[in-house]
Amino acid sequence: MQFNFHLFWRTTYRSFFPGKNTKARLTRKRIFFLALFYLVWPVGQLVHRVCFFLDDIFFPGHKKQVIEKPLFILGNLRSGSTFLHRLLSRDAETFTSLTTWDIYLTPSVTQKKITQVVARIDNKLGGHLHRALHAFDDATLGKFKIHQISFFQPEEDENILLHAWDSFWVSFLFPFMNELPNYQHFDEALSSKHKSRIMSFYKSMLQRHMYATGKKFFVAKNPAFSPKIETLVEFFPDARIIYLARNPLDMLPSTVSWINYARRVFTDPGDGYHYLDEIVDFTQHWYRHPLKYLDSHPSPRNLILNYDDLIQRPEQVLREFYEQFGYPDKPGLEDIIDEAVKETLAYNSDHSYSYEDMGFTREQIIELYADIFERFSFDKREDEIASIKAKTTHIPATD
Repeated sequence: MQFNFHLFWRTTYRSFFPGKNTKARLTRKRIFFLALFYLVWPVGQLVHRVCFFLDDIFFPGHKKQVIEKPLFILGNLRSGSTFLHRLLSRDAETFTSLTTWDIYLTPSVTQKKITQVVARIDNKLGGHLHRALHAFDDATLGKFKIHQISFFQPEEDENILLHAWDSFWVSFLFPFMNELPNYQHFDEALSSKHKSRIMSFYKSMLQRHMYATGKKFFVAKNPAFSPKIETLVEFFPDARIIYLARNPLDMLPSTVSWINYARRVFTDPGDGYHYLDEIVDFTQHWYRHPLKYLDSHPSPRNLILNYDDLIQRPEQVLREFYEQFGYPDKPGLEDIIDEAVKETLAYNSDHSYSYEDMGFTREQIIELYADIFERFSFDKREDEIASIKAKTTHIPATD
């Protein structure tokens, strides 16, 4: 199985030696994270690799597993993909997804099969282990406020590529951007060989999951796959793609806030907002590159969706693309949507931000994404009341 040892060595070296003048300087917080990481991650990877080897011995059928009509939700970060992903995942008769548990604890068929056996035994004995795990989940991952995380909720597939140490998500743990490949411009920046290695690994992970679960259709939330869209379709020619577009006046400050929050979990870069040039660059690309591809490859397998339409009329939107993409009709879809909306409204993010505090103006954001405003007729909030309201925004739970 693939692992980018060169990148792992470089991120390790930069952490301990020339790291003092970086965003990942060796503060007490950073040293604690590094000590924990290097105690846990290598051991975990060794276990996973052994289980991947056992997959090939005991479950060789995973290599021929067909992935039929996989649905990939693309778009920029903070554009409603989590809401749509978790809404669709509630339709468990139709879809399956990778949860945080699947990604980090049981990526192999062997581990999933063992977990299934343990779950059945626990259920017969009263479900004590199940309740203990959910209590642990609430006490740990449940504390994250900017984005709802749980071992048992679907999560973004980009995380699974951390097992190959070949992912943009490495930058959250080790934000040494000059050491990382240009994942943010994947299709254009990486060599064909490198892209093939990454996507072959990803496909094998999905095949293992589908083989172990026995589900028919897979749905994935993949904002970080927006720059991979060409390679994604090459490896999954039967793919269905939804591209979600959100107003840049909401998307950009929310993304800046989220990335700074997420990287601060593992680093101590100092006060203020960081990575602004990086974020502006890749968010522009994550609008333009996939839209350009979809425009040049018109197909009933693809759908460009306005975030506002999804939020305002979710049931109609879902029924339309179920039919368009060839998924079976779901009679109880309205109940699933109602439950998802209630859960979303019940989740309170206490994280707030102001794009002015980040150094942006409304006019500057409109200029940076002028073509996106024109294409989707997004509200530029030119009247005084709307402009004031936009300056201080609370992160919507629908992101």
